[in-house]
Amino acid sequence: MFSSGFFILLTFVLLLILSMLLFIVIRSVFHWNTKTHSRRLTVTATVVAKRMDVFYRSTESGKISSSSYYTTFQVESGDQIELSMSDEEYALLANGDYGNLRFQGMHYLGFERFL
Repeated sequence: MFSSGFFILLTFVLLLILSMLLFIVIRSVFHWNTKTHSRRLTVTATVVAKRMDVFYRSTESGKISSSSYYTTFQVESGDQIELSMSDEEYALLANGDYGNLRFQGMHYLGFERFL
C-alpha cells in the first residue's frame, strides 16, 4: 500500500519533530538553571522608564486581555536594565525614584526607595 520511501520520509519527519522538542526542553532547562544560579545583586539605581504590553486574544466567550509590566532602571555605572514585574510593584514605582534595586539575573526581586 505505501512505498518504503513514504516510511523513510515519515521517520525523518518524526525524528525532526522529536529533536526540535528535545532542543526546546534542553534550552528551557538550561535557561532555568542559569537564572536560578545567578547571583542575587543589590545595586543603587534610578527608575528611568516604565512600559506595559497588553495582549488581546479572542475566545468563544469574547476577548481576553493580559498585561505585562516592565521598568527600566539605570545603575550608577550608566547601564540600564529592563525587568519584568507584577502590576502591584509596577504601580508603586515612578520615574525618577532612586534606591536599592534587588534582582537575580533578569528576575526582579524588589526596589527599596531612598527617602
